[in-house]
Amino acid sequence: MAVLRRRRGAQLGAEQGGRAEPAPPRPAPRRRRWRAAARWRTPRRRRWKRPARRSRCCGSSRRGPARRRARGTSFGSGGAGSGCWRRGGGGGRRRGSGAERGDPRAEVGRRGVRGRGGPGRAGLPSALCPAGAARQRGRALAEERLLEARSAGPRLCVDLGVADRMTPKETSRLAAQIRRLYGANRRAERPFWLCLTELVPGSPIHRECLRMNDGFSGYLMETTQESYLDLFPLDAIVYLTPDSENVLEDVDPEKVYVLGGLVDESIHKNLTLQRAQGQSLQTARLPIREYMVKSMNTKNYYSETLAINQVFDVLSTYYRTQSWPDALKAGVSSGKGYVLPDGEKSVKNTSA
Repeated sequence: MAVLRRRRGAQLGAEQGGRAEPAPPRPAPRRRRWRAAARWRTPRRRRWKRPARRSRCCGSSRRGPARRRARGTSFGSGGAGSGCWRRGGGGGRRRGSGAERGDPRAEVGRRGVRGRGGPGRAGLPSALCPAGAARQRGRALAEERLLEARSAGPRLCVDLGVADRMTPKETSRLAAQIRRLYGANRRAERPFWLCLTELVPGSPIHRECLRMNDGFSGYLMETTQESYLDLFPLDAIVYLTPDSENVLEDVDPEKVYVLGGLVDESIHKNLTLQRAQGQSLQTARLPIREYMVKSMNTKNYYSETLAINQVFDVLSTYYRTQSWPDALKAGVSSGKGYVLPDGEKSVKNTSA
């Protein structure tokens, strides 16, 4: 506005014949500074994406069917259009371009067979996939051994009637130990027949077993709401408790061994012993003191209380090898404070 006034005054002075002051020069316009961030935007950094996982044999991945079709690959082991990495009919190439047309693997790859017939999550029939066929044979043999143990093998019961004395954290640990016990029994050469007694549907331990163990309802073992006293004769039941004065000398297939459904971290002194004595049952403990010695540790901690899956490891190893040192070495961890003495050899039990 001041510049306009000065210019207007100069014009009026010229018109009146007077000499007016010259108008001041117009200031140069300020150069606009362009912001680098606004004018030139740097490209956004792409997030790293984990590559799709492939199985060893059938080439299944986590990609969706639409992406697999767009990529031009299908399932198969070395067949044409297959995404398998396994050296098969395709000569070990990624997409099986070298597979011969007469090869059944190539035909499967061209057809794009899908389903749950092979290993992993989809694709190849077990007849054409060695890894899938081996897994299916292993599962069939394990199920056959478990069914044979139901009629001829020793029986192991987990008494869940004392599970209500545990905290929610201990209940979760017990559910995890049941999963480990079942997995070890399924892999054993001479398995036991497992039974969970007094398992009430809707109880905290039942809910934790369903939550933490996938396929718990399909486990090859017996689950019942009844007590072991109603299922087996009293003279055949042996309650295993670390507080017993009797030492377990042998694993008899005609006996039923009962484990208290408590975690090894819980402090319930003589609880399982008093429960067994109140029911007039035989009691026994593992021969830890007889075959192992106390080791030097900074915590000065020694415990004969084991988790139920560790007790099963001891019983299963002894039932297979007939050697208590081998069995205790397999089931008793060094954290319990007991180790085998130096020079201890595997000696089979000849008392049976």
